[in-house]
Amino acid sequence: MTATNISARSAETTEAPSKGKLRLGALTALVIGSMVGSGVFSLPQNMATGAGPLAIIIGWGITAIGMLALVFVYQNLATRKPKLEAGPYAYAKAGFGPFVGFNSAWGYWISAWVGNVSYAVIVFSALSYFYPSFGDGNTWQAVAGASLLLWTIHFLVLSGIRQAAIVNSLVTVVKIAPIVLFIGIVALAFKIDIFSLDFSGLSNTALGSVLNQVKSTMLVTLWVFIGIEGASVFSARAERRQDIASATVLGFFTCLALYALVSLLSLGIFTQPELAQLKNPSMAGVLEAVVGPWGAVVINLALIVSVVGAFLSWTLLAAEIPHIAAKDGTMPSFFGRESSRGVPVISLTTTNLLVQLFLVITLFAQSTYQALFSIASVAILVPYIFSGAYAVKLALSRESYTTAESTVSGLLSGIIATGYGIWLVYAAGLSYLYMCAVLYSPGILFFYWARRENNQSPFHILEAVLAIALAAIGIYAAYQLWTGEVSPL
Repeated sequence: MTATNISARSAETTEAPSKGKLRLGALTALVIGSMVGSGVFSLPQNMATGAGPLAIIIGWGITAIGMLALVFVYQNLATRKPKLEAGPYAYAKAGFGPFVGFNSAWGYWISAWVGNVSYAVIVFSALSYFYPSFGDGNTWQAVAGASLLLWTIHFLVLSGIRQAAIVNSLVTVVKIAPIVLFIGIVALAFKIDIFSLDFSGLSNTALGSVLNQVKSTMLVTLWVFIGIEGASVFSARAERRQDIASATVLGFFTCLALYALVSLLSLGIFTQPELAQLKNPSMAGVLEAVVGPWGAVVINLALIVSVVGAFLSWTLLAAEIPHIAAKDGTMPSFFGRESSRGVPVISLTTTNLLVQLFLVITLFAQSTYQALFSIASVAILVPYIFSGAYAVKLALSRESYTTAESTVSGLLSGIIATGYGIWLVYAAGLSYLYMCAVLYSPGILFFYWARRENNQSPFHILEAVLAIALAAIGIYAAYQLWTGEVSPL
């Protein structure tokens, strides 16, 4: 990179504060608020369902390395490509063309709104502790309540992006406190003999090998870290460009500490089979065993606050991606329409209508929280993989690097992040891959619509091949789901 380019970048990252822009605190809260949702409150049961202590430790180790690499990828790309807005989508498009960029945006969008469906299910599952009619969050009473929550948040966001971000910052502070309380109490009650009992999990034949156990933890650990890119998605709304990288790093290490402690300390209260049988949110069951019923009350109330906050964060994120993609012609132009307050109203409304549709589907399919978050986790792998691949591409080509700069860090983090994403595709299993193929394939029509709308050729040769392959896989996957050969829901 030339000295001129460096100066331009420096000027951009040190720009004067602008009215309505998000500061470091708000961006960090957005990252933490996006990640700390429902997942942490169900971690003990979700992790123990398919793994013993050893595999869980290995799973966290793999996740820590993979997600830290992804953190460095987004940190690197935010500073090297400051003009690329909307994070994962923009990076995929810049590196690999419009069709890959579109699918990155589409996949991120799918993950966001399916994730919101899972939030709605788990929050009313928590409320069933007080009102049993809500069941596991998929009864008609729960769906009605979730619908009311959905449209309340919808109208909150319509009041303005910055106002919603302020509310999210307050909610983030409130929901972290009970998690810290849980860690402190459970740490004092921790029993090493329970933790070390069947440490490998191999005496439980249902768990399988240590490798199979590790694989079972992958979508769970990915789920609780989704949102790590939250600050980069809102890069255009940041007061200072360097705050994007800082917020991402701060958010990652805060959440890593919370997650690892919650899941591992719980294994010192209950054995793996006992944890696997707990109702979600399983943190409630663990704390109740230590301090009595008030512990379950605290955790269930904390989850409700937490999920509402995460619901808000992900509503913001979900609406932003199609909106930005529409602005540069990658998605149909109607997604780019804004209200007088600058809110992407069409993108927001379309997103929440899809959430509403899936809420109704959960009523008939009796979809579980774990099935929904697994679909959301798999859907986001495309943008994550191509973000890592773009970092590799920049390092190999030395684009945005000065002559004196080393590419080793950028290259290594990109390779690890990409490899981590591919490993997760393998670990996910066919059921969730098929479901994502069904959800991805209709996007081809929207991509075609946007390209024709802008008088551009819909597909280049390689893109056409990819589109045909995706459509074929989607049709086959739909057939498999229709016949009941696979059933992720």
